[in-house]
Amino acid sequence: MVAAATDGTVAKALEVLDLVASYGRPVRFSELLEASAYPKATLYRLLQTLVRQRMLSHDPEDGCYNMGMRLVRLAHVAWAQSSLAPIARPHLDRLSAELGETVHLAQLDHGQVLYVDKRNARDTVAMFSQAGKVGPAYCTGVGKAMLAHLPEAQLPAMLAQQSWHRFTPNTLTTPEALLDDLAAIRVRGFAFDNEEHEPGIICVAVPILSSGGRVCGALSVTSTTARTDLGALQSRVPLMRDIARIIGAETETWRFPEETAPPSRKRA
Repeated sequence: MVAAATDGTVAKALEVLDLVASYGRPVRFSELLEASAYPKATLYRLLQTLVRQRMLSHDPEDGCYNMGMRLVRLAHVAWAQSSLAPIARPHLDRLSAELGETVHLAQLDHGQVLYVDKRNARDTVAMFSQAGKVGPAYCTGVGKAMLAHLPEAQLPAMLAQQSWHRFTPNTLTTPEALLDDLAAIRVRGFAFDNEEHEPGIICVAVPILSSGGRVCGALSVTSTTARTDLGALQSRVPLMRDIARIIGAETETWRFPEETAPPSRKRA
């Protein structure tokens, strides 16, 4: 990816930081060079700058780059200042205790779903979502719950950022199919994930809205087809709506970053 020219070196360095993070493990320079659009010398210079600033760490023994400890401190500050998690924490605890199922809290991040908090079910279920992970919006309950309640003018930009990859036979893979589903979600007020992202994983999700109707995030209760069905999960919606309203009301004194379209990028 090539950063917008107006963003300069900072944007380039952040793109490299994102690239290192995308591997989810220590990564060698040769791997980064293969995946990056930047020339070898430019990539090396950006990596060295990030290491000096402690945004990345470099192990001279294996030659690998990894995320730096400075990011841990920044992440804690961002979690406290820019996410729903601190406000929602006691309400997630209550929902988890009452239902015994997996509970997710998510926000939109440039058209994708950022999971900002999670409570595991009493009987833990292995699944993709974890706090801090980014997932697709078009085939997750929380993603669709948020997309359905965005202003109509924002939807084209959000849809343009979806990959439309088919994860399962139930995945909606076209904007037209998703728009039909979003219309149904607006009518009933909640969203389903009917094994659309992961086989065997189902959920019901509700949006978290401010008093003015702005999308602040979404809340979901997730289980498996081996343990329950969508009809049973739907019975949880009234309690979820009550909790979502409480969280939404508490956001009135909290300033969240607005969801905006990302700068234009291109893949080399």
